[in-house]
Amino acid sequence: MDNIFSARIERIRQLMLDEGWDIVVLTGGDPHASEYPADRWKQVPWASGFTGEAGDLVVTASHAGLWTDSRYFIQAQRQLEGSGIELHKTRVPAAVPIPEWIASLGMDSPVIAVDGLCFCVEALRNLQKAVPDARIETVPDILSPIWDARPSIPSTPIITLGEDLVGQSREKKIHSLRKWLAINQYDAIFISALDEIAWLLNVRGSDIEYNPFVISYLLVSLDAVKWFVVKEDAESDEETQDSFDELRADGVEVLPYDEVEFSLASLKMDGVDRICIDPSTLNTFMRESVDDGDILPEVFETQSPVPQWKAVKNEVEIEGMREAHLEDGLAMERFLYWLENNVPEVSEWDAACELGRLRSEIEGYRGDSFETISAYGPGAALPHYITPRSGAPLLKRRGLYLVDSGGQYLFGTTDITRTVPLGPVTALEREDYTFVLKGHIDLATAVFPRGTAGCQIDALAREPLWKTKRNFGHGTGHGVGFFLGVHEGPQDIRQNFNSQPLLPGMICSDEPGIYREGMHGVRHENLVLVKELGDNEFGSWLGFETLTLCHFDTSCLEIELLTQDEVEWLNAYNERVYRTLSPRLSSAQAAWLREKTRPIR
Repeated sequence: MDNIFSARIERIRQLMLDEGWDIVVLTGGDPHASEYPADRWKQVPWASGFTGEAGDLVVTASHAGLWTDSRYFIQAQRQLEGSGIELHKTRVPAAVPIPEWIASLGMDSPVIAVDGLCFCVEALRNLQKAVPDARIETVPDILSPIWDARPSIPSTPIITLGEDLVGQSREKKIHSLRKWLAINQYDAIFISALDEIAWLLNVRGSDIEYNPFVISYLLVSLDAVKWFVVKEDAESDEETQDSFDELRADGVEVLPYDEVEFSLASLKMDGVDRICIDPSTLNTFMRESVDDGDILPEVFETQSPVPQWKAVKNEVEIEGMREAHLEDGLAMERFLYWLENNVPEVSEWDAACELGRLRSEIEGYRGDSFETISAYGPGAALPHYITPRSGAPLLKRRGLYLVDSGGQYLFGTTDITRTVPLGPVTALEREDYTFVLKGHIDLATAVFPRGTAGCQIDALAREPLWKTKRNFGHGTGHGVGFFLGVHEGPQDIRQNFNSQPLLPGMICSDEPGIYREGMHGVRHENLVLVKELGDNEFGSWLGFETLTLCHFDTSCLEIELLTQDEVEWLNAYNERVYRTLSPRLSSAQAAWLREKTRPIR
């Protein structure tokens, strides 16, 4: 029997033949440049079977290839087996990106088809630059003719958040955006990124799994706010209608989602002479809609100011994040206590379900912030392991278990990884566990001058590993939203060059790791808040405050590998965890945590 994905690739090729296309490029995104698309736009998983968060697919008459990075190499090799799709590795030496790979084919004036709704302006230009003689056709919903029973655009209940939770009203945020428009002499800005819209309007939904977003577009001008959000198949619910009423009272016009194309084509008639867009997030179909009107406005491409505003948390958000990590830490400690007392009677899936159950008991819990990675032994060697629902491996009283998870709460978002020794471990597991923890501590204790970018301090987390010729392939840190996406920019901590400075109020992860295929994986992750450390004659200084509250297991450490400063940090952190959390744990749990957090020397 043919592989289902091999058959789907052939259906794509037949579509190409019918339409006169030489190449089809499918991205893993959606019309809003989302990291996690809704089911309707999971084109790459549908066509290839690859379910990783980052993957793009290219189909020609004789070749089908999937491009993804080192987090997913092992997963991709397994999921692509039998499909005829070749893995193309990215972010490795000698990697060939898709535009350059297409150029290398040497086709004469190829016709390249992309989904205009899921291909951003910037990506399209990179492709055109690499293959200048190509004719690129932007086809919205390109797979719809062959995708049977394609999911519809989701529409979930919408809520609003008050100043007591987010610290700033939507009126103030929109006023700041209009001030920015006026300073730059723009009449309007068109925003398609869902996290930016959610932050600006103080709205949340659940249109995308694990992300409290509402699929929509937003047009903000100097005298109007238009939110394109109402779906045709939306069921009216009281919560959503109350939210719409509140938004309308604040001057937000609530419009159908599918009216956005018409509105963009009539900007000039609405008094918009100069509009700005962000080419890194706007899809090509919407960009072309701006150019479809009879009288066209002047279009300026610039980076939206919203991501940086959103990334710098205000005091209310910071206190909310502290509360989220307190509650989440209690759930984590109760889970780890349960885990120790139930192995070997549980599987990876059982453990993930129990952790989810404990989080769900927290008032204000709105779901997980991503799919829990519950991985034992060899499974943990895949940084983005997918825990199987059936037939999941049983945990045993030996080796290392890794759990990477997080929660969405009305008052914040969490992301934490703990690697747990379940019994005797090998000498290599002890070494890896220790070197990764050294890297985590060395970054957590960093002091750096104002203006420093995350890429400039990434090496602090890698140096202990590099000294022993070990490394990891993913970034060391990502930004985290406030009851928004668990991954957000513009800041990060990774080797890739990013000039965005780390600013006071930004929240990042600190998560070095190491992965040995077929053996084990180690990752230690906390979230940290960028804070001011004071000024002197040499400048202004910044550092990190650790927000996450959950002990690091010290039972499998090679203590002699730690410096005295690292020992002191670890002892102080574990003591802080105990003193903060133990009063709200049961007596048995508190006594267990006391033993887990004893000073190591």
